[in-house]
Amino acid sequence: MQQLAESSGEGLPGGLVAEVLAEHCERHPGASAPRAFFAPGRVNLMGAHLDYNGGAVLPAAIDRGTIVVVSPRKDGLLRLTSSLEGGEHEFDLARLPAERTGTWADYPLGIARAMLSYVGAAPEGASFHFGGNLPIGAGLSSSASICVGTSHSLASIWGLELAPIDHVHIALSAEREFVGVQCGIMDPYAVGLARENHLLWLECRDVRYEHVPLDSERLSILVADTGVRRDLAASEFNQRVNECREAFEILRPEQPEAACLAEISMDTLGVCAEALGPVLGRRAAHVIAEVGRTATAREGLRRGRPEVLGEQMMEAHASLRGLYEVSCPELDRLVEAAGRCSEVFGGRLTGAGFGGACVFLVERGGEEAVSARLIESFRASFDRDPKVAVFKAGGGPFEIAL
Repeated sequence: MQQLAESSGEGLPGGLVAEVLAEHCERHPGASAPRAFFAPGRVNLMGAHLDYNGGAVLPAAIDRGTIVVVSPRKDGLLRLTSSLEGGEHEFDLARLPAERTGTWADYPLGIARAMLSYVGAAPEGASFHFGGNLPIGAGLSSSASICVGTSHSLASIWGLELAPIDHVHIALSAEREFVGVQCGIMDPYAVGLARENHLLWLECRDVRYEHVPLDSERLSILVADTGVRRDLAASEFNQRVNECREAFEILRPEQPEAACLAEISMDTLGVCAEALGPVLGRRAAHVIAEVGRTATAREGLRRGRPEVLGEQMMEAHASLRGLYEVSCPELDRLVEAAGRCSEVFGGRLTGAGFGGACVFLVERGGEEAVSARLIESFRASFDRDPKVAVFKAGGGPFEIAL
Protein backbone atom coordinates (compact mmCIF):
# COMPACT_ATOMS: atom_id res chain seq x y z
CA MET A 1 0.00 0.00 0.00
CA GLN A 2 1.14 3.55 -0.67
CA GLN A 3 2.14 5.39 2.49
CA LEU A 4 1.02 8.92 3.26
CA ALA A 5 3.80 11.39 2.53
CA GLU A 6 5.20 13.49 5.35
CA SER A 7 5.88 17.18 4.94
CA SER A 8 7.14 19.98 7.13
CA GLY A 9 4.06 21.96 6.10
CA GLU A 10 6.35 24.60 4.60
CA GLY A 11 3.59 25.94 2.36
CA LEU A 12 1.27 26.60 5.30
CA PRO A 13 1.22 30.10 6.85
CA GLY A 14 3.75 30.57 9.61
CA GLY A 15 2.37 29.73 13.02
CA LEU A 16 -0.86 28.17 11.76
CA VAL A 17 0.14 24.59 12.55
CA ALA A 18 1.45 25.64 15.98
CA GLU A 19 -1.80 27.50 16.63
CA VAL A 20 -3.99 24.51 15.78
CA LEU A 21 -1.73 22.21 17.81
CA ALA A 22 -1.99 24.53 20.82
CA GLU A 23 -5.79 24.61 20.48
CA HIS A 24 -5.84 20.81 20.38
CA CYS A 25 -3.89 20.62 23.64
CA GLU A 26 -6.17 23.23 25.25
CA ARG A 27 -9.42 21.55 24.16
CA HIS A 28 -8.16 18.04 24.95
CA PRO A 29 -6.26 18.32 28.26
CA GLY A 30 -3.82 15.47 28.81
CA ALA A 31 -3.86 14.44 25.13
CA SER A 32 -0.74 12.43 24.32
CA ALA A 33 1.37 11.94 21.21
CA PRO A 34 -0.47 14.37 18.91
CA ARG A 35 0.00 14.03 15.17
CA ALA A 36 -1.02 16.56 12.53
CA PHE A 37 -2.30 16.08 9.00
CA PHE A 38 -3.22 18.40 6.14
CA ALA A 39 -5.85 17.88 3.44
CA PRO A 40 -6.41 20.55 0.77
CA GLY A 41 -9.59 22.15 -0.41
CA ARG A 42 -10.44 22.11 -4.09
CA VAL A 43 -11.77 24.47 -6.69
CA ASN A 44 -13.51 23.24 -9.83
CA LEU A 45 -12.71 25.20 -12.97
CA MET A 46 -14.93 23.28 -15.41
CA GLY A 47 -17.53 20.53 -15.41
CA ALA A 48 -20.16 22.23 -13.25
CA HIS A 49 -22.63 19.68 -11.82
CA LEU A 50 -21.29 16.98 -14.14
CA ASP A 51 -19.85 14.63 -11.54
CA TYR A 52 -23.17 13.10 -10.48
CA ASN A 53 -24.34 13.13 -14.11
CA GLY A 54 -21.46 10.98 -15.39
CA GLY A 55 -19.48 13.70 -17.15
CA ALA A 56 -15.88 14.88 -16.87
CA VAL A 57 -14.70 17.58 -14.47
CA LEU A 58 -11.55 19.69 -14.25
CA PRO A 59 -10.80 20.61 -10.61
CA ALA A 60 -7.58 21.53 -8.83
CA ALA A 61 -6.62 21.12 -5.20
CA ILE A 62 -5.59 24.42 -3.65
CA ASP A 63 -2.76 25.24 -1.30
CA ARG A 64 -5.12 25.87 1.63
CA GLY A 65 -7.12 23.35 3.54
CA THR A 66 -7.86 21.56 6.79
CA ILE A 67 -5.36 20.80 9.53
CA VAL A 68 -6.36 17.77 11.59
CA VAL A 69 -4.59 17.16 14.91
CA VAL A 70 -5.29 13.78 16.48
CA SER A 71 -4.24 12.00 19.67
CA PRO A 72 -4.99 8.37 20.58
CA ARG A 73 -7.26 7.58 23.54
CA LYS A 74 -7.54 4.37 25.56
CA ASP A 75 -11.24 4.66 26.44
CA GLY A 76 -12.76 3.90 23.03
CA LEU A 77 -14.25 7.38 22.72
CA LEU A 78 -14.21 9.66 19.70
CA ARG A 79 -14.00 13.30 20.80
CA LEU A 80 -14.29 16.09 18.24
CA THR A 81 -13.56 19.82 18.54
CA SER A 82 -12.95 22.53 15.98
CA SER A 83 -11.67 26.08 15.80
CA LEU A 84 -13.72 26.54 12.62
CA GLU A 85 -17.13 25.55 13.98
CA GLY A 86 -18.62 25.63 17.47
CA GLY A 87 -19.45 22.79 19.79
CA GLU A 88 -17.74 19.73 21.23
CA HIS A 89 -18.90 16.23 20.38
CA GLU A 90 -18.17 12.88 21.98
CA PHE A 91 -19.16 9.41 20.78
CA ASP A 92 -18.53 5.83 21.89
CA LEU A 93 -16.89 3.95 19.01
CA ALA A 94 -18.63 0.76 20.15
CA ARG A 95 -22.05 2.43 19.77
CA LEU A 96 -21.79 5.12 17.13
CA PRO A 97 -25.12 6.81 16.39
CA ALA A 98 -26.96 5.68 13.28
CA GLU A 99 -28.59 9.09 12.81
CA ARG A 100 -26.99 12.41 11.88
CA THR A 101 -26.48 15.06 14.54
CA GLY A 102 -27.13 17.89 12.08
CA THR A 103 -23.80 19.52 12.92
CA TRP A 104 -20.31 19.69 11.39
CA ALA A 105 -19.42 16.60 13.45
CA ASP A 106 -21.41 14.44 11.02
CA TYR A 107 -18.49 14.49 8.58
CA PRO A 108 -15.79 13.00 10.84
CA LEU A 109 -18.44 10.83 12.49
CA GLY A 110 -19.37 9.43 9.06
CA ILE A 111 -15.70 8.70 8.40
CA ALA A 112 -15.35 6.81 11.68
CA ARG A 113 -18.44 4.74 10.88
CA ALA A 114 -17.12 3.90 7.41
CA MET A 115 -13.65 2.97 8.70
CA LEU A 116 -14.84 0.55 11.35
CA SER A 117 -15.21 -2.11 8.64
CA TYR A 118 -11.43 -1.92 8.07
CA VAL A 119 -10.61 -2.58 11.74
CA GLY A 120 -10.33 -6.19 12.92
CA ALA A 121 -10.37 -5.54 16.68
CA ALA A 122 -12.17 -2.97 18.78
CA PRO A 123 -10.41 0.30 17.93
CA GLU A 124 -8.88 2.62 20.46
CA GLY A 125 -10.39 6.05 20.75
CA ALA A 126 -9.17 9.34 19.37
CA SER A 127 -9.30 13.05 20.18
CA PHE A 128 -9.57 15.27 17.11
CA HIS A 129 -9.20 19.01 16.67
CA PHE A 130 -9.89 20.62 13.30
CA GLY A 131 -8.44 23.91 12.12
CA GLY A 132 -6.80 25.36 9.04
CA ASN A 133 -7.29 28.17 6.57
CA LEU A 134 -10.04 26.93 4.26
CA PRO A 135 -13.25 29.01 4.26
CA ILE A 136 -16.27 26.94 5.33
CA GLY A 137 -19.26 27.05 2.99
CA ALA A 138 -17.48 28.92 0.17
CA GLY A 139 -17.69 26.13 -2.41
CA LEU A 140 -14.07 25.04 -1.87
CA SER A 141 -15.08 21.59 -0.64
CA SER A 142 -14.38 22.02 3.04
CA SER A 143 -16.44 18.87 3.61
CA ALA A 144 -14.24 16.66 1.41
CA SER A 145 -11.14 18.24 2.93
CA ILE A 146 -12.36 17.36 6.44
CA CYS A 147 -13.40 13.85 5.38
CA VAL A 148 -10.18 12.95 3.55
CA GLY A 149 -8.06 14.48 6.32
CA THR A 150 -9.98 12.58 8.99
CA SER A 151 -9.65 9.32 7.07
CA HIS A 152 -5.88 9.67 6.71
CA SER A 153 -5.36 10.63 10.36
CA LEU A 154 -7.65 7.95 11.78
CA ALA A 155 -6.04 5.28 9.61
CA SER A 156 -2.61 6.34 10.84
CA ILE A 157 -3.40 6.07 14.55
CA TRP A 158 -5.27 2.80 13.99
CA GLY A 159 -2.31 1.36 12.08
CA LEU A 160 -4.22 0.84 8.83
CA GLU A 161 -2.24 0.85 5.58
CA LEU A 162 -4.69 2.20 3.04
CA ALA A 163 -4.07 3.44 -0.49
CA PRO A 164 -5.04 7.01 -1.44
CA ILE A 165 -8.01 5.69 -3.40
CA ASP A 166 -9.29 3.92 -0.26
CA HIS A 167 -9.48 7.25 1.55
CA VAL A 168 -11.35 8.71 -1.41
CA HIS A 169 -13.93 5.92 -1.23
CA ILE A 170 -14.27 6.25 2.54
CA ALA A 171 -14.88 10.01 2.23
CA LEU A 172 -17.45 9.48 -0.51
CA SER A 173 -19.25 6.85 1.55
CA ALA A 174 -19.41 9.15 4.58
CA GLU A 175 -20.96 12.04 2.66
CA ARG A 176 -23.45 9.97 0.70
CA GLU A 177 -24.52 7.32 3.18
CA PHE A 178 -24.32 9.15 6.49
CA VAL A 179 -24.35 12.92 5.94
CA GLY A 180 -26.96 12.51 3.21
CA VAL A 181 -25.51 14.61 0.39
CA GLN A 182 -26.21 13.09 -3.01
CA CYS A 183 -22.80 14.26 -4.20
CA GLY A 184 -20.77 12.98 -7.13
CA ILE A 185 -17.25 11.65 -6.93
CA MET A 186 -15.35 14.82 -7.82
CA ASP A 187 -14.60 16.38 -4.43
CA PRO A 188 -12.85 13.50 -2.65
CA TYR A 189 -10.98 12.56 -5.84
CA ALA A 190 -9.82 16.14 -6.38
CA VAL A 191 -8.63 16.35 -2.76
CA GLY A 192 -7.22 12.86 -2.37
CA LEU A 193 -5.44 12.44 -5.73
CA ALA A 194 -4.17 15.99 -6.28
CA ARG A 195 -0.83 16.83 -7.87
CA GLU A 196 0.87 20.20 -7.44
CA ASN A 197 0.59 22.59 -10.43
CA HIS A 198 -1.93 20.33 -12.16
CA LEU A 199 -5.65 20.10 -12.71
CA LEU A 200 -7.32 16.71 -12.40
CA TRP A 201 -9.25 15.56 -15.47
CA LEU A 202 -11.72 13.08 -13.98
CA GLU A 203 -14.22 11.13 -16.07
CA CYS A 204 -16.85 10.46 -13.47
CA ARG A 205 -18.79 7.64 -15.13
CA ASP A 206 -15.90 5.20 -15.51
CA VAL A 207 -13.55 6.89 -12.99
CA ARG A 208 -10.63 7.44 -15.37
CA TYR A 209 -8.38 10.37 -14.63
CA GLU A 210 -5.24 12.16 -15.72
CA HIS A 211 -3.30 15.17 -14.44
CA VAL A 212 -3.30 18.18 -16.77
CA PRO A 213 -0.48 20.71 -16.21
CA LEU A 214 -1.44 24.27 -15.27
CA ASP A 215 1.20 26.89 -16.11
CA SER A 216 1.62 28.43 -12.66
CA GLU A 217 4.34 30.74 -13.96
CA ARG A 218 1.75 32.45 -16.13
CA LEU A 219 -1.56 31.78 -14.39
CA SER A 220 -3.08 32.28 -10.96
CA ILE A 221 -6.34 30.96 -9.55
CA LEU A 222 -8.31 33.72 -7.83
CA VAL A 223 -11.32 32.90 -5.68
CA ALA A 224 -13.81 35.51 -4.49
CA ASP A 225 -16.08 34.41 -1.66
CA THR A 226 -19.46 36.18 -1.56
CA GLY A 227 -19.97 35.34 2.10
CA VAL A 228 -23.37 33.84 1.20
CA ARG A 229 -23.37 30.50 3.02
CA ARG A 230 -25.19 27.47 1.69
CA ASP A 231 -25.60 23.94 2.91
CA LEU A 232 -24.71 21.27 0.34
CA ALA A 233 -27.15 18.88 1.97
CA ALA A 234 -30.00 21.37 1.56
CA SER A 235 -32.98 20.52 -0.58
CA GLU A 236 -32.01 22.70 -3.55
CA PHE A 237 -28.88 20.69 -4.34
CA ASN A 238 -30.56 17.32 -3.93
CA GLN A 239 -33.44 18.65 -6.04
CA ARG A 240 -31.06 19.26 -8.95
CA VAL A 241 -29.74 15.71 -8.61
CA ASN A 242 -33.27 14.34 -8.71
CA GLU A 243 -34.25 16.54 -11.67
CA CYS A 244 -31.30 15.27 -13.68
CA ARG A 245 -32.20 11.71 -12.80
CA GLU A 246 -35.77 12.28 -13.97
CA ALA A 247 -34.56 13.90 -17.19
CA PHE A 248 -32.32 10.95 -17.99
CA GLU A 249 -35.16 8.48 -17.46
CA ILE A 250 -37.23 10.38 -20.03
CA LEU A 251 -34.35 10.70 -22.52
CA ARG A 252 -32.89 7.18 -22.25
CA PRO A 253 -35.50 5.36 -24.36
CA GLU A 254 -34.63 7.65 -27.28
CA GLN A 255 -30.90 6.92 -26.87
CA PRO A 256 -30.67 3.50 -25.15
CA GLU A 257 -26.90 3.22 -25.51
CA ALA A 258 -26.40 6.18 -23.15
CA ALA A 259 -25.37 5.22 -19.62
CA CYS A 260 -25.88 8.64 -18.03
CA LEU A 261 -27.23 12.10 -18.75
CA ALA A 262 -23.80 13.37 -19.84
CA GLU A 263 -23.87 10.92 -22.76
CA ILE A 264 -27.16 12.19 -24.17
CA SER A 265 -26.83 14.17 -27.41
CA MET A 266 -28.31 17.56 -28.22
CA ASP A 267 -30.32 15.90 -31.00
CA THR A 268 -31.96 13.59 -28.48
CA LEU A 269 -32.68 16.55 -26.23
CA GLY A 270 -34.42 18.31 -29.11
CA VAL A 271 -36.57 15.29 -29.95
CA CYS A 272 -37.69 14.92 -26.32
CA ALA A 273 -38.14 18.60 -25.47
CA GLU A 274 -41.91 18.39 -25.07
CA ALA A 275 -41.77 15.27 -22.89
CA LEU A 276 -39.19 16.88 -20.62
CA GLY A 277 -41.02 20.12 -20.06
CA PRO A 278 -39.29 23.44 -19.42
CA VAL A 279 -37.56 22.75 -16.09
CA LEU A 280 -36.09 19.33 -16.84
CA GLY A 281 -35.24 20.59 -20.32
CA ARG A 282 -33.16 23.41 -18.89
CA ARG A 283 -31.32 21.10 -16.49
CA ALA A 284 -30.50 18.60 -19.25
CA ALA A 285 -29.43 21.35 -21.67
CA HIS A 286 -26.89 22.65 -19.17
CA VAL A 287 -25.41 19.21 -18.53
CA ILE A 288 -25.15 18.24 -22.21
CA ALA A 289 -23.56 21.54 -23.26
CA GLU A 290 -21.21 21.54 -20.26
CA VAL A 291 -19.76 18.22 -21.43
CA GLY A 292 -18.60 19.87 -24.65
CA ARG A 293 -17.36 23.01 -22.89
CA THR A 294 -15.23 21.00 -20.49
CA ALA A 295 -13.61 18.96 -23.26
CA THR A 296 -12.85 22.16 -25.19
CA ALA A 297 -11.28 23.69 -22.07
CA ARG A 298 -8.95 20.74 -21.57
CA GLU A 299 -7.78 20.84 -25.17
CA GLY A 300 -7.12 24.56 -24.82
CA LEU A 301 -4.85 23.93 -21.85
CA ARG A 302 -3.04 21.16 -23.69
CA ARG A 303 -2.30 23.61 -26.52
CA GLY A 304 -1.10 26.27 -24.09
CA ARG A 305 -4.13 28.51 -24.70
CA PRO A 306 -5.62 29.44 -21.31
CA GLU A 307 -7.95 31.91 -23.03
CA VAL A 308 -9.91 28.92 -24.32
CA LEU A 309 -10.44 27.67 -20.76
CA GLY A 310 -11.44 31.21 -19.75
CA GLU A 311 -14.05 31.50 -22.51
CA GLN A 312 -15.60 28.18 -21.52
CA MET A 313 -15.72 29.23 -17.87
CA MET A 314 -17.70 32.36 -18.76
CA GLU A 315 -20.13 30.36 -20.90
CA ALA A 316 -20.51 27.85 -18.09
CA HIS A 317 -21.51 30.58 -15.65
CA ALA A 318 -24.17 31.89 -18.02
CA SER A 319 -25.57 28.37 -18.26
CA LEU A 320 -25.46 27.85 -14.48
CA ARG A 321 -27.37 31.11 -14.07
CA GLY A 322 -29.96 30.67 -16.80
CA LEU A 323 -30.41 26.91 -17.26
CA TYR A 324 -29.34 25.24 -14.03
CA GLU A 325 -30.51 28.14 -11.89
CA VAL A 326 -27.95 27.79 -9.09
CA SER A 327 -26.45 31.29 -9.16
CA CYS A 328 -27.37 34.35 -7.10
CA PRO A 329 -26.97 38.14 -7.54
CA GLU A 330 -23.71 38.21 -5.58
CA LEU A 331 -22.08 35.55 -7.78
CA ASP A 332 -23.35 37.20 -10.96
CA ARG A 333 -21.96 40.58 -9.92
CA LEU A 334 -18.48 39.14 -9.43
CA VAL A 335 -18.47 37.42 -12.83
CA GLU A 336 -19.73 40.57 -14.56
CA ALA A 337 -17.02 42.67 -12.92
CA ALA A 338 -14.31 40.16 -13.81
CA GLY A 339 -15.44 40.18 -17.44
CA ARG A 340 -14.38 43.83 -17.62
CA CYS A 341 -10.82 43.08 -16.44
CA SER A 342 -8.24 42.53 -19.18
CA GLU A 343 -6.13 40.42 -16.78
CA VAL A 344 -8.93 37.85 -16.38
CA PHE A 345 -9.17 34.97 -18.84
CA GLY A 346 -12.55 33.90 -17.47
CA GLY A 347 -14.49 32.82 -14.42
CA ARG A 348 -17.65 31.31 -13.03
CA LEU A 349 -19.31 30.26 -9.81
CA THR A 350 -17.66 27.23 -8.30
CA GLY A 351 -19.02 24.50 -6.10
CA ALA A 352 -22.72 23.74 -6.02
CA GLY A 353 -23.81 27.36 -6.22
CA PHE A 354 -26.64 28.94 -4.19
CA GLY A 355 -23.98 31.29 -2.80
CA GLY A 356 -20.37 30.52 -2.01
CA ALA A 357 -17.60 31.65 -4.32
CA CYS A 358 -16.49 32.35 -7.87
CA VAL A 359 -13.24 31.14 -9.41
CA PHE A 360 -11.23 33.17 -11.94
CA LEU A 361 -8.25 32.35 -14.11
CA VAL A 362 -5.98 35.40 -13.94
CA GLU A 363 -2.79 36.51 -15.66
CA ARG A 364 0.09 36.24 -13.17
CA GLY A 365 0.88 39.70 -11.84
CA GLY A 366 -2.66 40.99 -12.30
CA GLU A 367 -4.10 39.55 -9.09
CA GLU A 368 -3.98 42.76 -7.04
CA ALA A 369 -5.63 44.92 -9.70
CA VAL A 370 -8.36 42.35 -10.35
CA SER A 371 -9.04 41.91 -6.63
CA ALA A 372 -9.46 45.66 -6.18
CA ARG A 373 -11.95 45.92 -9.05
CA LEU A 374 -13.99 42.95 -7.85
CA ILE A 375 -14.19 44.38 -4.34
CA GLU A 376 -15.14 47.83 -5.60
CA SER A 377 -17.94 46.51 -7.81
CA PHE A 378 -19.27 44.15 -5.15
CA ARG A 379 -19.23 46.83 -2.45
CA ALA A 380 -21.18 49.22 -4.68
CA SER A 381 -23.97 46.65 -5.03
CA PHE A 382 -24.07 44.99 -1.61
CA ASP A 383 -22.38 47.44 0.78
CA ARG A 384 -19.85 44.87 1.96
CA ASP A 385 -16.66 43.30 0.67
CA PRO A 386 -16.15 39.81 -0.72
CA LYS A 387 -13.17 37.85 0.54
CA VAL A 388 -10.69 37.51 -2.31
CA ALA A 389 -7.77 35.08 -2.21
CA VAL A 390 -5.16 33.88 -4.68
CA PHE A 391 -4.31 30.19 -4.83
CA LYS A 392 -1.96 27.89 -6.62
CA ALA A 393 -2.80 24.35 -7.70
CA GLY A 394 -1.63 22.37 -4.68
CA GLY A 395 -0.82 18.77 -3.87
CA GLY A 396 -2.75 16.14 -1.96
CA PRO A 397 -2.93 15.15 1.75
CA PHE A 398 0.17 14.74 3.87
CA GLU A 399 1.25 14.28 7.47
CA ILE A 400 2.87 17.39 8.95
CA ALA A 401 6.20 16.80 10.65
CA LEU A 402 5.96 18.16 14.20
